Amino acid sequence: MTQPRASLSDRLSRAPAVSPSQADHARRLVADWQLLADLSFADLTLWVPLAGGAWWCVAQVRPLTAPTTQPEDLVGVELSGDDAASFVQVHQGGEPVTEEPDGTGAAPRTREVLPVRHEGAVVAVLARDRRLSATRPPSQLELTYLDIAAELVGMVSAGTFPPRMLEDAEMSPRVGDGLVRLDGAGRAVYASPNALSAYRRMGLTGDVVGADLAELTRRAATDRVTGEVVAAHISAAVAGRFPDPLDVEGEAATLLVRALPLQAPGGEHGALVLVRDVTDVRRRDRALMTKDATIREIHHRVKNNLQTVAALLRLQARRVSEPAAREALLESVRRVASIAVVHDTLAGSREDVVDVDDVLDQVLPMLGDVASVGPAARISRVGRFGELPAASATPLVMAVTELLHNAVEHAFPEGVPGRVELVAERDGHDLRVTIADDGSGLPPGFDVAASKGLGLQIVRTLVTSELHGRLEISAPTEGPGTVAVLSLPGAGRARR
Repeated sequence: MTQPRASLSDRLSRAPAVSPSQADHARRLVADWQLLADLSFADLTLWVPLAGGAWWCVAQVRPLTAPTTQPEDLVGVELSGDDAASFVQVHQGGEPVTEEPDGTGAAPRTREVLPVRHEGAVVAVLARDRRLSATRPPSQLELTYLDIAAELVGMVSAGTFPPRMLEDAEMSPRVGDGLVRLDGAGRAVYASPNALSAYRRMGLTGDVVGADLAELTRRAATDRVTGEVVAAHISAAVAGRFPDPLDVEGEAATLLVRALPLQAPGGEHGALVLVRDVTDVRRRDRALMTKDATIREIHHRVKNNLQTVAALLRLQARRVSEPAAREALLESVRRVASIAVVHDTLAGSREDVVDVDDVLDQVLPMLGDVASVGPAARISRVGRFGELPAASATPLVMAVTELLHNAVEHAFPEGVPGRVELVAERDGHDLRVTIADDGSGLPPGFDVAASKGLGLQIVRTLVTSELHGRLEISAPTEGPGTVAVLSLPGAGRARR
């Protein structure tokens, strides 16, 4: 029987015997069990008991180091009766069970069922399905992998692995990237060919096998402090702790080093060190950081230049005696200042996105500085615009401020108090902006498409050409005033 697919958390919550802490432990195991599958050359499936006596497969992983024995998707499959007899035996007895070889599939395989413990209780069982041994003898690498896998399986059965969620599972070194097995004294007893190559690129000239890997890594690091820290992390793993993965940079390579203790009950204590050459990745990261800093510096300079332009226009407005010319210059000051605020926001951000609400908080007070009616019109804001790509934020802020300015400037006779409300409504990537006032309303025969006003022409151009949206201006259904609506589908997506 197969159940509908759901998230791992949902699947675990269906098992009545699994507590929240046990479910967290199972999630930690699944987050890090690719390592165990690769070392075992085996498919892994995690099974939990259900109330009716059946067993449910809640997770599955296939090895990257060997052909799979389970090409079908087992997640959601239920087993009961004889098919789940070994699960029941392991769950009740707490000891591993090896089933009889199965030759009915495409390839003969054998299954080992292991207990998964947490805080002393068996909370699930882990099934390891491996192809039956080939005719050729296993290599030293394969034997080492299997020995380490046996250690980790013992730790899973004892409840000591994994101790916490791996933060960046995608970047964590894989078995095939490079593996070093350490003994209880921290000396390397085996290093895979890829691990040897990685240390050679670090600038190491001596042998890895037989050496104290912590000291060897410390000496190979070009940065003394980083070398000391990574060496301490390797020593901590030998002592039984689980340190975080760290970068160490050598002469010609940067390695990501992850150290894990191997301390299964009855096993040979030591540590497993996985290394991954991340030289190109870190080089790209540094290039992106440099590019990001350059872009932010450009935004900062554009903002400064725009502020200079606004200041010059303001000075010019003070020297103009013609009221219409002065008003045109002050409107230009407001428009330039709005754009400057957007660039100022981008200069302080590490992403090419703008928090439009923060920008409007800075722009709205400018309206009173340049509007002839001053504080007679009170502006209130409802809802949040959220973050938008810079390509959408700049025209949106300009369009909103133009409409607000029009409302403040033209909806109320001079000295008459009024109210303007700015409402933002988000529906996924779509955005709807409403500017409503309780002023004198629209003139007879008003047509937004035929309006000759510069402000509305700017808004129409920004909304249709830049934001690919729609502008509607009409009278409210009840009471006096005017309602302007910007409908912006996909405003939250960056346009290409």
